[in-house]
Amino acid sequence: MLRTEAVRNILSWYEGETPGLKSNLSRLLMHGRLAGTGRVVILPVDQGFEHGPARSFAPNPTAYDPHYLYELAIESGVSGYAAPLGLLEQGADTFAGEVPLILKVNSGNSLVSSADQALTGTVEDAMRLGCIGVGFTIYPGADASYGMIEELREISHEAKSRGLISVVWSYPRGGKVTKDGETGLDIIAYAAHMAALMGATIIKVKLPSAHIDLDAAKSTYDKYPVDVNDAGARVRHIMQAAFNGKRIVVFSGGAAKNTPELLDEARAIRKGGGNGSIIGRNSFQRSKADAIDLLNQVMDIYA
Repeated sequence: MLRTEAVRNILSWYEGETPGLKSNLSRLLMHGRLAGTGRVVILPVDQGFEHGPARSFAPNPTAYDPHYLYELAIESGVSGYAAPLGLLEQGADTFAGEVPLILKVNSGNSLVSSADQALTGTVEDAMRLGCIGVGFTIYPGADASYGMIEELREISHEAKSRGLISVVWSYPRGGKVTKDGETGLDIIAYAAHMAALMGATIIKVKLPSAHIDLDAAKSTYDKYPVDVNDAGARVRHIMQAAFNGKRIVVFSGGAAKNTPELLDEARAIRKGGGNGSIIGRNSFQRSKADAIDLLNQVMDIYA
């Protein structure tokens, strides 16, 4: 399939990047049911590290099998599949070339109390597995955030030198960020902007709430208001923070939700000019048939 005008336009935003990186970004944008639309839906399965195996896979035990996760990504027609090293290795031969892969190269776990992540994969691993890019989490606000940002700088530089895209999970927590602030409009906009400033090819954030968290920001939002009661307007503000919409931003599906809630979120993302969704637990914790049906309904909204 030839690149569409929508994809060519997106590629033009990434000035200064190599042809190799743009080729890999194009592979993502031209794959699956949303190929050529400029929208993406990505299947992420890093929750086993983050939450443990039972909390992740017990609702649908078939998902303990890494091959099942590849099959779900391929059969549903999502744009790409993101996971840590072991999950991608276990299926990389069988399903080689059938879906764009993103290697999540750092992970945290629920057995520690600090907000930090360990490096769990390398750019070399991503190259060996044929990935289009690497994924990396930062926690703006956390005590460890400066170290994570410096790690991202090094990983991103190495990845881009090999033509790989970088997908940055930017999840604020700790420091001056309250619990409600972790999804607050001002904090999510700040997190998206920080990821863009770090050179992220794709930015992953949570869907913002109407809450304004930082006292220092409240007067600005009073003077230059955003319609915080409209979900689409909130998404539009996040896109403004991502270089005025010149970076791909995908929004997390988050904790388990019912289908109408997820579809309403997708409509708000589309209305606000967001580029799509990254849906993990809300897909692989369902039966394959139900997961494919859900993902297809979401992709129908974006298409």
